[in-house]
Amino acid sequence: FRRKKKNQLLQLLLENLGQTIIPDLGSLESQHDFRTPEFEEFNGKSDSLFFNDGQRRIDFVLVYEDESRKETSKKGTNEKQRRKRQAYESNLICHGLQLEATRSVLDDKLVFVKVHAPWEVLCTYAEIMHIKLPLKPNDLKNRSSAFGTLNWFTKVLSVDESIIKPEQEFFTAPFEKNRMNDFYIVDRDAFFNPATRSRIVYFILSRVKYQLINNVSKFGINRLVNSGIYKAAFPLHDCKFRRQSEDPSCPNERYLLYREWAHPRSIYKKQPLDLIRKYYGEKIGIYFAWLGYYTQMLLLAAIVGVACFLYGYLNQDNCTWSKEVCHPDIGGKIIMCPQCDRLCPFWKLNITCESSKKLCIFDSFGTLVFAVFMGVWVTLFLEFWKRRQAELEYEWDTVELQQEEQARPEYEARCTHVVINEITQEEERIPFTAWGKCIRITLCASAVFFWILLIIASVIGIIVYRLSVFIVFSAKLPKNVNGTDPIQKYLTPQTATSITASIISFIIIMILNTIYEKVAIMITNFELPRTQTDYENSLTMKMFLFQFVNYYSSCFYIAFFKGKFVGYPGDPVYWLGKYRNEECDPGGCLLELTTQLTIIMGGKAIWNNIQEVLLPWIMNLIGRFHRVSGSEKITPRWEQDYHLQPMGKLGLFYEYLEMIIQFGFVTLFVASFPLAPLLALVNNILEIRVDAWKLTTQFRRLVPEKAQDIGAWQPIMQGIAILAVVTNAMIIAFTSDMIPRLVYYWSFSVPPYGDHTSYTMEGYINNTLSIFKVADFKNKSKGNPYSELGNHTTCRYRDFRYPPGHPQEYKHNIYYWHVIAAKLAFIIVMEHIIYSVKFFISYAIPDVSKRTKSKIQREKYLTQKLLHENHLKDMTKNMGVIAERMIEAVDNNLRPKLE
Repeated sequence: FRRKKKNQLLQLLLENLGQTIIPDLGSLESQHDFRTPEFEEFNGKSDSLFFNDGQRRIDFVLVYEDESRKETSKKGTNEKQRRKRQAYESNLICHGLQLEATRSVLDDKLVFVKVHAPWEVLCTYAEIMHIKLPLKPNDLKNRSSAFGTLNWFTKVLSVDESIIKPEQEFFTAPFEKNRMNDFYIVDRDAFFNPATRSRIVYFILSRVKYQLINNVSKFGINRLVNSGIYKAAFPLHDCKFRRQSEDPSCPNERYLLYREWAHPRSIYKKQPLDLIRKYYGEKIGIYFAWLGYYTQMLLLAAIVGVACFLYGYLNQDNCTWSKEVCHPDIGGKIIMCPQCDRLCPFWKLNITCESSKKLCIFDSFGTLVFAVFMGVWVTLFLEFWKRRQAELEYEWDTVELQQEEQARPEYEARCTHVVINEITQEEERIPFTAWGKCIRITLCASAVFFWILLIIASVIGIIVYRLSVFIVFSAKLPKNVNGTDPIQKYLTPQTATSITASIISFIIIMILNTIYEKVAIMITNFELPRTQTDYENSLTMKMFLFQFVNYYSSCFYIAFFKGKFVGYPGDPVYWLGKYRNEECDPGGCLLELTTQLTIIMGGKAIWNNIQEVLLPWIMNLIGRFHRVSGSEKITPRWEQDYHLQPMGKLGLFYEYLEMIIQFGFVTLFVASFPLAPLLALVNNILEIRVDAWKLTTQFRRLVPEKAQDIGAWQPIMQGIAILAVVTNAMIIAFTSDMIPRLVYYWSFSVPPYGDHTSYTMEGYINNTLSIFKVADFKNKSKGNPYSELGNHTTCRYRDFRYPPGHPQEYKHNIYYWHVIAAKLAFIIVMEHIIYSVKFFISYAIPDVSKRTKSKIQREKYLTQKLLHENHLKDMTKNMGVIAERMIEAVDNNLRPKLE
C-alpha cells in the first residue's frame, strides 16, 4: 500500500513539474540577485563549494552565455532563448531549488548559475527516488584478512588506510519522510553526501519543463544544453587534483583519488573502489571493479600463454616439416604452381622458409593445450566475477536497485496513450500502442541489418583488394630467393598482401565505427526505451552486434574461408566469376590470422589512447593557453571545472565496448595467438590508470548514477565464451596444420600408406603437396610463361588429390578423407569436453557466495526488525497517550456523578 501511494505521489509530482510556466519574469537580476562579484567576495578561496553566503552548498552548476553581451547576435533568437531559460529557472525556484548567478571572472559574457537543494527538497526527492540511507552503524561488514602470513605482501599492494580511511558501514533502508526519526541523522549537512545531492538535483533538472506548445512539453536540462540555451551543466569537483583544498571541511576526495589511484606511482596498487564509488557513483565504481577483476584474471592467462609461446619458440628447431621447407634439396627443388592467373610465375617452396619457422612457434602442441585452458579460464572468470559482483551489490546497497529505477524523462514526455494495467486494473500512460511498438522495433532492426550488410560489403571489398593486389605483388616482387637478400627473404607476396590488407581493414573499421556510433544512438532514441538501464542495454546490443561484425569479420574470413574453396590449378574456383580465390601458404593461414590480430589489437589500443588521452589533454592545453596566464589561482571552482572536457552520457559505454571487443580477441582467436592475453594484460594495467587520470584531471565530474551490475555486457561475455570454444576448435582443426600432421604421423608415415618403419614426420611436406601436370593448365589459369625457374613438366600445390595419370586423377585421395574425419572428430570431442567442464564449473560455483547470501539475509532481517521495533515504540507511545487521555476523560465524567 505504501509503495502504491509513493508511486501515485511520484506520478502526480512528475505530471505537475514545470506546469507553472512564467514567460514574463523580467530580468534575471531581479530573480536571482544577479551581480558581478569581485574577487574579494570569494575571500581568496578559489576552491569554495558554497554560495557567496558561505552556508549553502553548490550541488550543481548551469552555464550560459549572456545574449545581451554578445558582439554579433540575432535579436529574435536570443530573446526566445532568454525567455526559455528564465521560465526554466523560475520553475526550478518554484520546486524548491535555490539559485545564485555569478558572472565569469575571465569572460563577462559567461554566467554561472549555482544550484542548491535545501533539506526539504532533498528529503522529498530521496523518498520519491527510493534512495537508501543509513539507519544505524553496521558491524556485520567488518572485513577480516584471510591471507595470514601474506599480510605484508597484500599491504604493499593495498591503498594506505591512513590516507584513504575506510568508509563506515551502515544498515540502510529506502528513505521515508514520515519515519525520519528512524534514520541515522547526526548532521543534516552530512546526511546526504555530495554525490547523492548532485544525483537528486540532476533528477529534478531533467524533469522540469520550460515550454508548453500545443500540449507538447519541452523539458529537461539535456535538451536545453543540446539546443545551446545552456552551454554546460555539471556537478563540481571538490578540490584541485594536485593539492588539497584550503577549506578544512573539504574531504579532498579528488586529490586522494589522483594521488592513490590515477598517479603513475600507484600503478601496482589495488584500486580504492569504495572511494571511487563514493565520489563518482556506483556506475563508475562497478566498471572499474570489473576492469580490475578482468585484469587480475588475465595475469593467469598471460602466464600460461607465454609458457605455450616459449614452448613453441624453443622447439622450433625440432620442427621437421619446417626443416624440409627450408632444405635446399627438398623445399629448394619443389616447384609450386602459380597462385593467380597469367601474371603469377612458378615459385620454389623454400621462399616460405621464414614464415614456416614463425609458424612452428604458433602451430604447436602448446597451442592446443592453451586453447583448452582458455575455454576453462573464461568460465572461471565469468563465474567468479558473478560472485564478486554479488559482494559489491551487498556492500554498495544495490541489491534491490531494479525495483527503484524510474522512467527516463524522454519516455515520460511521450506517454500520451492511456491504457488499463492488467495487474493493477488502473489507468496508466504509455508512449505508443503495441502495434506502434512493433513498427518501431521492425524499423530499428532493419536499420541495424542494413549497416551489418554494409560491413559485409566492406569485407568483400577488402577481399577483392587482396585478390587484385596479390597479382601485382606476385608480378613485381623477386621470386628467386637465395637467402642473402633480407627483403627477398621476408617480403613474400603473401606477406605483403596480408600486411597491407590488414592496415586498410583497420582504417575502414575505424571509419565505420565513427559513423555507426551516431546512427546507433539515433536508432535507440527512436526506439524509446523506458528506463536508463533499458536504453543502455538496447544501445549495447546494437553497438556490439555491429562491432562484432566490423572487428571480427576479417578474422573469420582468414580463419575459416581463405584457402578452403580454391579448387586445383587445372580448375580453380573464381570469386564473382572474375577473381581467383586466395590460397594459403603451404603451412596454412594461421600465421596470417596472427598478423591480422596483432595489427587490429595494436592499432585499436593506439587509436583508443589517442582518443581518450591525447585529444582531451590537447583540448585542455589549448583552453589554458587562451586564458589569462596565472588566472587559475583566482578563478572559482565552478569556472575551473567548466574549462575541463565534458565526458558525455555514453562515455562509460565506450569504455565497456573497448574492453569487450578486446575480450573477444583474447578468447575467440586465442588459438592462433597465445600472446594475446599478455598484450591485453599490459594494455589493461595502463588502461585502468589512464582512465583514472582522465576522469580525475581532464574531465568534469560526472553525475553519480546507480548501477547494480555491468548490464547487458554480462550476457554478451557469456555468449562470447560459448562461441570461443567453437572458434578455437575450428581454428585448430581447419586453419592450423596440426590435424593433418597428426594424421600423417600416426597413419601415413608407416605402412600400409607410408614407407617408414617407425612413426616420423619425415616426408610430410612431400606427402601433403599434390602433383599437377603443367600441360593440363587451362589458358585462363596458366601461369607466367617467362619463368626464371627453367622448363618443368609438373608443379605442386597444397591439397590432397591423386596425381595425373591415376584413374581418379585430381580427385581427393584417401589422405583427404582421413584428415576430414579426424578434423570433425577433433571438433566434436574438444567441444564436448570443454562444454562439459564449463557446465560443471558453472554448476559447482554459485553466483552468490554463502557468506554474502547470509549477510544479505541477516541485514534484511535486522533492518526489518529495527524498523518494526521503532514502529512499535511509536505505537506504544501513542497508545499510552491515548490511554491517559481516555482515563482522564472517564475520570472527568464519573467524578460529578460520584459526588
